[in-house]
Amino acid sequence: MTKEPIRRDGLRPRFWENVPLSRMTRAEWEALCDGCGKCCLNKIEDEDTGEVALTRVACRLFDDTTCRCAQYDIRHSFVPECIVLKPTNLDLHAYWMPETCAYKLLWQGRPLPDWHPLITGTPESVHAAGVSMQGRTVPEFEIDEDDWEDHIIEEPNGCS
Repeated sequence: MTKEPIRRDGLRPRFWENVPLSRMTRAEWEALCDGCGKCCLNKIEDEDTGEVALTRVACRLFDDTTCRCAQYDIRHSFVPECIVLKPTNLDLHAYWMPETCAYKLLWQGRPLPDWHPLITGTPESVHAAGVSMQGRTVPEFEIDEDDWEDHIIEEPNGCS
């Protein structure tokens, strides 16, 4: 078996198709994020059923113009409960993750959708496909937690 060359950006060609999640480089792991922003939305979990509802109430660090964390590298200083997703903890977090999430899809053995930036080569494809939360959120500091139920939304979905 030959090793795939690693490109200057640290990514092997089409690595998501043949490299197990646990064997990806840090650059490959980070590149799986499509930049939709749905993981940064506050969710409501029904204690009885375990069902998770997505709200348009975004984490205080979420920038809904870029659909990225405004303080990603130091986010735990501001939001200690922010999850650090790893191959070793996907099984604990997959239930609340967005249906279009590359981490969840690959963990489930499913392919990336056609609009994913790794396939299209552009980070704008997630927005063009209507899958992202770009321009669709309200900051959590503007909405009382008791009112989050008023902001439950259907997940913008673009799985092919």
